Amino acid sequence: MPYLFSYGTLQKEQVQLETFGRILQGEKDVLSGYKLNMLEITDPEVLRKSGEKFHPVLEFSGNTDDKIEGMLFEVTDTEILQADEYEVDDYKRIEAVFKFGNKGFIYLAASSEE
Repeated sequence: MPYLFSYGTLQKEQVQLETFGRILQGEKDVLSGYKLNMLEITDPEVLRKSGEKFHPVLEFSGNTDDKIEGMLFEVTDTEILQADEYEVDDYKRIEAVFKFGNKGFIYLAASSEE
C-alpha cells in the first residue's frame, strides 16, 4: 500500500472525507531537505473543500537542516489518483524517503527543482 505525506490541508478530516470518502490512518513523520512556502489556490472545488485560499507547498532546498513535520498516511492506488485531482496543476507528485525510513509520495511546487 502506498504512503502519502501530508503537511497541509489533506490533514483536515473534512478534506479527507470529501476527497477519499474516509478518514485516513497514518503516523507522524518528518521530511528533510525541503521548506514550505504558500501558494494561492484558484480552483473553486479545492477552495470549497479546504476553506483556505492559500495552501502550503513544498520546495526543495537540499539543506538537511530544513525539516517539515507532517502525517504519512496509508492510501490506495486509487486514492493517490484522487489526491492528484485535489492537488491541482500547481503541484507535482514525487516519491521521497522520510526520517523514520518510510517511502511515500509528496506534493511539491510544480516549479520546484528537486
